[in-house]
Amino acid sequence: MVPAMKIRKGALGDAAIIAEFNIRLARETEDLRLDPATVAQGVTALLQDPAKGIYFVAENESKIVGQLLITYEWSDWRNGNFWWIQSVYVKKEFRGQGIFAALFEHIHRLAREQKDVCGLRLYMEKDNEQARRVYRKLGMHETHYRVLEMAIFEGPLAS
Repeated sequence: MVPAMKIRKGALGDAAIIAEFNIRLARETEDLRLDPATVAQGVTALLQDPAKGIYFVAENESKIVGQLLITYEWSDWRNGNFWWIQSVYVKKEFRGQGIFAALFEHIHRLAREQKDVCGLRLYMEKDNEQARRVYRKLGMHETHYRVLEMAIFEGPLAS
């Protein structure tokens, strides 16, 4: 783990680096080229409205080196919220140093402190074996669900 690392909630002043990390994430994991203006607007909208979710960032020497996003899904079956882990990114030169594990443990602890959180979930690119190993090591397991999608608005997304 990076010795000088600090984990905190993302703030509006972090929008540019979070958006940059999201653009890098899409390119690295899915070979997608996202529209920077759309991503910047989306990140800013979330940072201005905590009901949409919360970014957590990892800092090393006051520079953001990693992030993850929590969004919420209400489960009527469990009478609680699932926290969805999304937009996970760690700068390349900081990978393998426990940054994601520290971010994960941070939100895991926060989730256990909340009475209305029933679980943590995430989705990943289906062939990302390295991510699968990391998630399993942290105690997550694959479910019997598959994610399906139907786009309603085809925004400015290039592949």
